[in-house]
Amino acid sequence: MDVITIGIVDDHPLLAEGIAAVLSRSSHLRVISSGSKAADIVEIANRLRPNIILADLNMPGDVFEAIETVRDQALGTKVVVFTASTSSDHAVRALAAGAAGFVLKGSQVFELIEAIESVQRGEVFITPYFAAKVIVALQAKASEKRAAQQLKLSVREEQIVRLLLCGKPNREIAAALDLSEKTVKSYMSNLMAKLHVRNRLEVVIAAQKLIPDALGSRQDRQML
Repeated sequence: MDVITIGIVDDHPLLAEGIAAVLSRSSHLRVISSGSKAADIVEIANRLRPNIILADLNMPGDVFEAIETVRDQALGTKVVVFTASTSSDHAVRALAAGAAGFVLKGSQVFELIEAIESVQRGEVFITPYFAAKVIVALQAKASEKRAAQQLKLSVREEQIVRLLLCGKPNREIAAALDLSEKTVKSYMSNLMAKLHVRNRLEVVIAAQKLIPDALGSRQDRQML
């Protein structure tokens, strides 16, 4: 078996040294560098290009951003998160950022080695007893994304909502957008159906979730 080169980034030196010692018992695994902060993930990937970087989540810097950077640089290095966090949200964020594995620190040594070998083969590895929880979280995230896409407002609908936020009646909205009042009323009916609400006020409240800066824009205008 070809040697797999590994970098370890963890802000607990004794733990990092212990992991390195355990991995070195396998003839096909070789730890070539270590670090203690998120920036070291990128630095090690750029400087040494190990096959795998084991990275903790709880250390100085933005680990998720570092994982994204390594992924985007396409250096051939894959990041495996090795953490005590049992948050499915953390796992989903890490995988979305480009991590190829998520291993809990409570795992057995053979599982960590299996994770390294699996990721090296091009697979994704998640600690088995934690995997079901992550899959459920991934499915929920996908459902939320589909729902958001279905509720996405058209450019015209967004224009109407922004004018509603300014307190404009249908007549003024129609004039501002060069539409007939009948057309504006039609848009309002469609908005109420799409957002599952009953009146203009509820349209504004629901639409604010889809146009996060809308209320802020209104407040900025009022301050001018």
